[in-house]
Parts: sequence; structure tokens; C-alpha cells
Amino acid sequence: SSAARALSPAPPAPTPPRRVRPARCAGFVGPAVESATPGARAATLASSRGGTDSSLAICRVLNGMWQTSGGWGRIDRADAVDAMLAYADAGLSTFDMADHYGPAEDLYGMFINKVRRERPPEMLEEVRGLTKWVPPPVKMTRSFVEENINRSRKRMDVAALDMLQFHWWDYANPGYLDALKHITDLKEEGKIKTVALTNFDTERLQIILENGIPIVSNQVQHSIVDMRPQKKMAELCELTGVKLITYGTVMGGLLSEKFLDTNINIPFAGPPLNTPSLQKYKRMIDAWGGWSLFQALLQTLKKVSLKHGVPISTVAVRYILNQTSVAGSMVGVRLGLSEHIRDTNAILLLLLDEEDMGSITEASQRGRNLMEVIGDCGDEYRA
Repeated sequence: SSAARALSPAPPAPTPPRRVRPARCAGFVGPAVESATPGARAATLASSRGGTDSSLAICRVLNGMWQTSGGWGRIDRADAVDAMLAYADAGLSTFDMADHYGPAEDLYGMFINKVRRERPPEMLEEVRGLTKWVPPPVKMTRSFVEENINRSRKRMDVAALDMLQFHWWDYANPGYLDALKHITDLKEEGKIKTVALTNFDTERLQIILENGIPIVSNQVQHSIVDMRPQKKMAELCELTGVKLITYGTVMGGLLSEKFLDTNINIPFAGPPLNTPSLQKYKRMIDAWGGWSLFQALLQTLKKVSLKHGVPISTVAVRYILNQTSVAGSMVGVRLGLSEHIRDTNAILLLLLDEEDMGSITEASQRGRNLMEVIGDCGDEYRA
């Protein structure tokens, strides 16, 4: 009837395309915040070696893209790019990838183009794409290095890489110094903004710095179970201003409620270790002290997490962010498959008190010193 039609709501007007105003990674607003500041969302990585100053502000929690490389589920590219945009809109705008992480660099290129088209220009200034180069141990000529750097620049669709993190397999081959000198030259030419390392040990970091290479950071494995970076590396970092970026900080998800009160030593009794990262970090637990000791650590973390109303993983990352010389910690993102934006932002708001830090340190120290079991940072890749 006409009365019924008068009462029925009018059809909604078509929604105009909106330009989202994203959250800010607060340290990017005005002067960059030092990583030591409690609650700081951003940290500055800087070096004055190699002739010119270089610095880069990053979010203290980085979105790690190893999980795009296969082994965690099929990635739909469009969904992945949309997920990257959601993280950036929430203020989590630093992405970490590598030349060998499947389509990670290509996804970043698609994402950065979407940012250019659909977001305000200030967001483009905050987004960071950190990549790695893991070359075979061949002769490091200028042309070989440049060709590989240009490939990453093309895939990521940027004129200059925000950061190139360099990995080297064999210390007996001194070609890493040749490569880093060429990389420094490419930085001077404007193709790379900052030069960094991944999985180098303290001894080699010192040699590299003595050669005048402007290293701003070293990305290393670091968690409540794996405290090796604090044994030797952090001291050199304090002396030289090099910062640490950490990965494996939630141990692929092992540092979570999902694995509390479980016995994975009994087949099918606990959650399956069905990803490359879960399998990798379970081996770290075995080296550190085994599953029952790890359960005691999870119990300690659970008490702290309940006190603050956050998940165990949030406490685990905050503890590492509070360590000496740590500028940022990686949280893996399963783009388009699951997202942890709220829990990740909670890391940046969480303040652990002395009692929290002390109880976690005590639980961590019940295990073996992995420096004695495995060696220094990165030695697990060179056994």
C-alpha cells in the first residue's frame, strides 16, 4: 500500500569512493622518536659512516612477509594487497621482505601503487619497504650487485630501496666486504636509502664497521627463548649506534595461548606443528630446554598477560622491544588469510613494569644459554 511505501526506508545512496585517512605511526610525526622511549611507536635507524649520514624511521613492530613464500597457505594477491593496506591504515606501515620470499617484493610493488592512488600523500611518506638480498657465494662484482639491487627496485616499484639487508652464507669467503662496498656505492648514487645486515655475528659486524660500511641495523633471531643477541651483539650495538631488528620473536606462534597446557610430544594430542616457522622454532625450544620447561615459561607469560589484559604473544614481543639496542620486532603477517592488527597495536601500548620484566627474565634464564649451544647470532645458518 501507499502507507507502507511511505514508511519503508529509502534505498541507500551509492557510497562515494573514500580516501581513507590512515592512523599514524606516531614517531613519523615531527622528529623521530628514539626507540628507548617507553610507548614509542617508531624508532630511527641511523649511521654517519661511509661519508654521508643516513637514517630511516620505522615502526617498532614490523610486518614480516616470510609467510608469503609458501608453506602457510595459498596467497591470493589481491587479498594480500588489501590486507597490507589495512595494516598500513592502522599505523603498522613498515613491511619486511626478501628477494627470495616468493612474491613478497611484487606484492609490495602492487601495494605501494595502491597507496599512491588511494591514500593521502603523507601516508606514502610513512610506508617503509625493507628487503633483503641473499646472494650465492659467487664473485661480488659491481655489475652483479647492481643487477640484483635493480631487480628488487623494479619488483617493489621504487626509485630507491628504503633498506637493503644483506646476508652472507660463508664467512671464509671474504666477498661479503666487496658486496657491501658496492652496496654502499649504490646508496651514494641514490638507489638505496640505508644499508643493513641480517644474521651476521658480532665479530663480522665489527669488521664491517671497521671497513667504513654505514650499517644501521642487523636483523637477528631474538625471543624470550633465544636471548643470544643480548650476550655479545647488543654491547657492540650500544658502542656503535647500530640497532637490532628481531624476528622469531613470537616463535612462529609457539609463544601463545594455543600451545599453553599442551603436550605435542604425544601424536595428535596438541596443535599440529604444520608451518615452517613452527617446526623451526620447536627446534629452538628443544635446544633451550624442552617442552616442559617451555610450558613453565608460557605459564609465567600467561600471568603477565592476564594482568594487562593482552595475549601472551603481545607480552612476548614487548619484552624483546624493551631489550638493549632493539629498535623493532617482526610479527609475521598471513596476508589475506588472518590478521592480528589489534593485538599488534597493543604491543606498542603495553608497558611492562619491573616485576613483569623480572619474572619473564627469570623464566627465560631457567633454560640453557643458547650462545653456548648454538653460537652467536646467525650461527644456526652456518653450522
